Amino acid sequence: MNRIFILKMICSTGIALAITATCNAQEKKIDSHDLPAAVQKTIAEQAKGATIRGYSTEVEKGERMYEVRLTINGHSKDISMDASGNILAIEEEVLLDSLSTNIKEALTKAAGAGTITKVESITKNGKLVAYEAAVKSGSKHSEIQVGPEGNKLTKPE
Repeated sequence: MNRIFILKMICSTGIALAITATCNAQEKKIDSHDLPAAVQKTIAEQAKGATIRGYSTEVEKGERMYEVRLTINGHSKDISMDASGNILAIEEEVLLDSLSTNIKEALTKAAGAGTITKVESITKNGKLVAYEAAVKSGSKHSEIQVGPEGNKLTKPE
């Protein structure tokens, strides 16, 4: 019986370490000098008039991606790029009150009893694909998304 307990503990520890390694490998903060030249060029073009808050990299679906976090006119804007500097996605903070009624209603309904603390538009390949809201319910934080017309998404963006 002690052997079974020890084996379970070893397996549990191994699984926990594997999960931790996977989570840590997902997004890594980096310095600007660690960015490929093409990514640096895209950032220079996109960051005009903005404050750069930081850079990160991660591998998603086997592809290395880079992200710059900006502040522009008091709101956040995150830009994801591939190693060639091609923009893959832009997440930009928007005011809830600036959105159409159907978007506000859809986000509010999806938030339920929670409080919406931040809303971002998500653009991919130059096309608005969703709105994402950070929601606080007591001490819990979560995110919700709706489509560009307030519709329910078939999969998260």
